[in-house]
Amino acid sequence: MKIVADENIPLVHEVFDELGQVETFAGRSISAEQVKDADVLLVRSVTQVNESLLRGSSVKFVGTCTIGTDHIDMAYLEQQGIGFSAAPGCNANAVVDYVISTLVVLSQGGKAGQGFDLFSRCVGIVGVGNVGRRLRHRLQAMGIRCVCTDPLHENGQEVQGLVHLEQLLAEADIISLHVPLTFNGEHPTHHLLSATNLPQLKQNTILINTARGPVIDNEALKGVLAKRPDMTAVLDVWEYEPEVDVELLSRVALATPHIAGYSLDGKIRGTQKIYQALCQTFNLPETMDVMSLAPAAMPVELIENKSENLDKAALDAVLDCYDIRRDDQVFRQVMTAENSNRAASFDVLRKNYPVRRELAVTEVVGAECKNLRSTLSALGFDD
Repeated sequence: MKIVADENIPLVHEVFDELGQVETFAGRSISAEQVKDADVLLVRSVTQVNESLLRGSSVKFVGTCTIGTDHIDMAYLEQQGIGFSAAPGCNANAVVDYVISTLVVLSQGGKAGQGFDLFSRCVGIVGVGNVGRRLRHRLQAMGIRCVCTDPLHENGQEVQGLVHLEQLLAEADIISLHVPLTFNGEHPTHHLLSATNLPQLKQNTILINTARGPVIDNEALKGVLAKRPDMTAVLDVWEYEPEVDVELLSRVALATPHIAGYSLDGKIRGTQKIYQALCQTFNLPETMDVMSLAPAAMPVELIENKSENLDKAALDAVLDCYDIRRDDQVFRQVMTAENSNRAASFDVLRKNYPVRRELAVTEVVGAECKNLRSTLSALGFDD
């Protein structure tokens, strides 16, 4: 069996070499020539898998080690009888960690911070799939009010407690987007937020997009931010990535290169899901526990003087595990460097992203207070 894979899939050789001959390439440049005699194609989100890539190839199975499928021509795969699997939910915890780190940073004073009581804000969650549901669960466990909508259930009948988007925009102090990118259907998500509704956001609204760049009309957002200094935007995804609008970048509070879900644990979980799907497709035995290959995470140690304020101590522990400001700083430096090839640099940042562990696998030591441990558990830490 010949397997062509994105070189950025973690443990790709450790996991798939036992199944066949594995050849790896840069995901954005995988070509028809490279896959023509392959049996299996394994990708991440940057490879456009369609007829022009697969026509005349021997590919029988395509796996994407990501939750999104907007880079996959599903109709073509079905027409050609090519097996397919994504990895839904693999990086959901990582994305929720990213959003929570964002909220902690913004609620604090200082650089990029605003200084507000996070526990008094209403968070609007757009999309209640794997990520949205987990974000709602964690925030509600912390006592933070949430209001939710989902374009896939716009009439509110299929998921209890949903409201229409217009109501969410009117109520939420913080809006976090977690929808797939769709162009068709009754409620497409392409430009879900646009020049029509972006100006309607409340005063001092915080808008976070970790879904897909085109879910927000980036040109409209840039215009609204220019007129609304009260608004705060946080973008992990960009409408024309790997190209980045530097003017928009200058107007957002925190910016990163599509890495919200880039925890080591999430990426390995994606590898595991595709390994399982490939074995099932070709009737092969699963001989490996992929997640067991993940190294142990370093614990976070609380400093005693932080324990005077339990909520602050718990939120500080989030930043000790993952502080979005580090990614923001590196991204801005690279994107604004003189003579920077921004598109190439965007991909380099993703390829060379440092190891990041999820709160769920990180133990907090030094937290003896029962109430503090309860808050840490609500945030998602290993308890």
